Amino acid sequence: MANENSEKFKVLLVEDEQNIARLFSLYLVKAGYNCDHAINGKEGLIMAKKIVPDIIISDIMMPEMDGFEFRKNLLTDNDLKAIPFVFLTAKGEEDDILGGYDLGIEDYIIKTASPKIVIAKISAILKSLGKEREKVVGEINKAVDNMATKVVPDEYPEVNGYFIKHWHNPFENIPGGDFLDYIRIDDTRYAVVLGDVMGKRWGAWYFAVAYAGYVRSAIRIAVQANKGNSPSSILEEVNKAVHNDERISEVFTTLSLIVVDENSKIIKYAGAGDLPVLYRSSKGEVKSVQSNGLLLGFSEESSYSDIEIELKKGEFVIMFTDGLTDSRNPEGVSFSETGIKKVLETIKETQDPVEIVKEKISSYTNNKFDDDISVITIKAL
Repeated sequence: MANENSEKFKVLLVEDEQNIARLFSLYLVKAGYNCDHAINGKEGLIMAKKIVPDIIISDIMMPEMDGFEFRKNLLTDNDLKAIPFVFLTAKGEEDDILGGYDLGIEDYIIKTASPKIVIAKISAILKSLGKEREKVVGEINKAVDNMATKVVPDEYPEVNGYFIKHWHNPFENIPGGDFLDYIRIDDTRYAVVLGDVMGKRWGAWYFAVAYAGYVRSAIRIAVQANKGNSPSSILEEVNKAVHNDERISEVFTTLSLIVVDENSKIIKYAGAGDLPVLYRSSKGEVKSVQSNGLLLGFSEESSYSDIEIELKKGEFVIMFTDGLTDSRNPEGVSFSETGIKKVLETIKETQDPVEIVKEKISSYTNNKFDDDISVITIKAL
């Protein structure tokens, strides 16, 4: 009988013996799992990065790259190391078993085990991880409810001469490491902020959302302290505060900061290890504007520079986190910065850039996302 929740899970089977692979694939598919197959560790690494499975089952003895080497490579990849891993083997030697557990695997499955045993083990592992995840998610939501500072504003600012809007889609509706803010500097100026805490897999979400709140508050303090003389000076102050705080000095974040002035059509931008800001001209051309600033908190003496962008009527810039560029279609192909540029090139002056991007990425991924997605657009009226 198929597991009632198994249709949600993707299994990567890495096995060089075709008969064994076909047999185990049949077990898994009949139980309702989606199963992809690789013939060795080298191919398994490529496929794991492409599909990001929920669990990996791997043989030990394989050509080109054996199971142990495959597992060691996975452990060096931040996006893959937390995926539950099970060794599939015909051996029962103590050294092999101990060697596997030293690499942080979940369990062993003997190739001669019955289909019921195989499915039962996989189901038990995923069920156990699901319960742990539910517990952490509950703690995250409780913490967010108790946080005095929100990490995403409820409304967009009303700035004369500009239309500013955002879209924030938290992964699986759980607050993560992305944070946005609009800070009034004085009567005519606003600071527009977009940040992304590194390392947001679900096991670290509690820390990510707390850190995002801390940095967001630090930016507000810095803006008020220097009255927003420039985005770069704000970043320098925030960077020092973060770097000198022992509690969070080892965790880094990307940050994009733009100062908008109602009396000018020139916006000022500075970034810390962030993705490029994309500028869309009235002619439909899309250009990348890239800051060279280091990640926030990476070095106490990091320096940042301001970049001025002139916006004519109908022109806009878009800020976004890597959840947008890394989003994949059902074939595992990332949307990429190139994909975003192609979408922006087609937007008409009367259209809302945020809504168009939201529509296109939702269609591209079939509404299945692997990370938080945050987008902010600033359009000149």
